[in-house]
Amino acid sequence: MKKALIVWGGWDGHEPKQVADIFRESLEDHDVEVEVSDTLDSFRDVEKLKKLDLIIPIWTMGSIEKEQLQPVLEAVSEGTGIAGVHGGMCDAFRQSVDWQYMTGGQWVAHPGGDGVEYVVKIVDNMHPITNGLKEIQVKSEKYYMHVDPAVHILAVTYFDDVAMPVAWTKAWGKGRVFYTSLGHVAKTAAQPDVRELTTRGFLWAAEKAE
Repeated sequence: MKKALIVWGGWDGHEPKQVADIFRESLEDHDVEVEVSDTLDSFRDVEKLKKLDLIIPIWTMGSIEKEQLQPVLEAVSEGTGIAGVHGGMCDAFRQSVDWQYMTGGQWVAHPGGDGVEYVVKIVDNMHPITNGLKEIQVKSEKYYMHVDPAVHILAVTYFDDVAMPVAWTKAWGKGRVFYTSLGHVAKTAAQPDVRELTTRGFLWAAEKAE
């Protein structure tokens, strides 16, 4: 049985506990054993992290200590997957460039705030995360991001003529990284097509890279 750790906290506006509950349920539906924590100190034990298949951070606008960060960087580089959504992973620790380097991006702006209606287009239909999925209609925050050119883009939305990545994968050493900017609050995370994309991304990241 695969094992995952969900760590939630940070800014309450993203409903991290409720989102964590949705993710836990999705993973348990796929026979993943899930531990849920509300402290970044859960990251301190590097040997424990190395035995996991997946880490899911849900922690917007916080700060992370070196003793909490380094074990995550090391565990993922040695094969533990990491996956997350929205600000919970790519607006988590704004002062940590190492975190941003690992995850592949950092939030910059969301013009119009919450309630923007937009379309997410799948651009890689052959990837196991997105195979067979259709475009996604959402009413939520629309993230404009700084994105690592090393990521593999799965889905995009548009700001005028600019294609902005919405979902991607990345390698961090031997570890798999998955991210989507969808999932602003629990209602969005629970939207069936968003939940399907996210769950597929989690399960993909939990597999060992070939």
